[in-house]
Amino acid sequence: MAKRRYGGGSVTSYSYTAKAKNGRGTRKVTKWRWQLRVPLDPDSPDGPTKLAGKGGYATAGEAQDGLEQARAAQKEGKAPTLHTGTVGAFSERWLDGLTLAPATVAGYRKIVRNQITPHLGDRRLDTLTPAALTALYGDLRKNGGNGAKHAGEGLSPNTISKVHNVLAKILDAAVIAGYMSVNPARHPTVTPPRAREIRAAQDEIHVWTAAQLRSFLEWDRDDYRDPMHTLWATIGGTGLRRSEAIALRWSDFDAANQRLAVRRAADTANARTVKNTKTGSARVVDLSSDLTQLLTQWRSLRADISPTFATGSAFIFGNDNGELRSPNEVGRRWRTRVQKAQGTMPDLPTLTLHGLRHTHATLLLLAGVQPKVVQERLGHSTIAVTMNTYSHVMPSMQRDAVSRLDALMGQ
Repeated sequence: MAKRRYGGGSVTSYSYTAKAKNGRGTRKVTKWRWQLRVPLDPDSPDGPTKLAGKGGYATAGEAQDGLEQARAAQKEGKAPTLHTGTVGAFSERWLDGLTLAPATVAGYRKIVRNQITPHLGDRRLDTLTPAALTALYGDLRKNGGNGAKHAGEGLSPNTISKVHNVLAKILDAAVIAGYMSVNPARHPTVTPPRAREIRAAQDEIHVWTAAQLRSFLEWDRDDYRDPMHTLWATIGGTGLRRSEAIALRWSDFDAANQRLAVRRAADTANARTVKNTKTGSARVVDLSSDLTQLLTQWRSLRADISPTFATGSAFIFGNDNGELRSPNEVGRRWRTRVQKAQGTMPDLPTLTLHGLRHTHATLLLLAGVQPKVVQERLGHSTIAVTMNTYSHVMPSMQRDAVSRLDALMGQ
């Protein structure tokens, strides 16, 4: 809790969570800061003021000494300034102290590395302004791309919005730590891309028709004799995310009731490890009779290789050693299959593995399944996510609804 210790200014404590020194778990760290009101314009001592200060002190006494030095400097006409650390240096300290899921932290690090540090890394925290952030987002729209493939390309509204969200979190932490008086990212003049703009700029979803999906799966099974056929059929028949499907264990498969329990997902940030699902909650997905039979046969095949591959704790789609597969490896194998299939079926559109999930959802909606049911199968956090993602299906659903109404009215 903050404690005022000096009449002309203040010394306060603040706490944050950091990694433990041994690298395992977390620890609570308490630091101290001083703050002092100073003239906004040094030449107008009786005019508007701003809050200056500095944090990071180990003890209240050290912060008190810093406050007294600042007051002495102020009397001599030298205006105290905020912490002179840079955006880049503070961002790295902030990232090191995060206790979020590894994949989330990895995503934050990528944004800091590719977009924040190149543009603002050397900028002092106390000089960052709303105008500077507005200029940053404008630059990112024009040529914010990084890396060999996209260097110099403009970023999408969705990516810029993510950059803004991460930067706002970093600067919130800088304000709490006493390194800044206000967060410029929260200023009303700073306007990152809005939801409407993000949706308008999103790439069109590509899916296969029911006939195309059926043809591919038949080719994959009969002609290509793919040992990963059951995995593709499972994703196509359930709409599971790639990372969820490869993290399934045999204990999640209920053949009697034709169900799969989705309890975990492969962690893309840490090889051979699992994490919670994207929404953090488990769900149950009903299976067709054909898919239930296919999974039952697959379990028998795995047991023939090794009895341990069919135990309840074994991964359903484990690799040749029974270990969790890499999501990237599975994605590469899918692309190879689609390319080979196109040699036999030249009219088959290119489709990503995530597009197979979209295909499942689209086919359900076109078949008249309620969007709420689709949401539950896909594991979306809200029905709004489902409706926004598959808005391309809505016109067909409306036409079907009108036709059904006509039939009810005898027209």
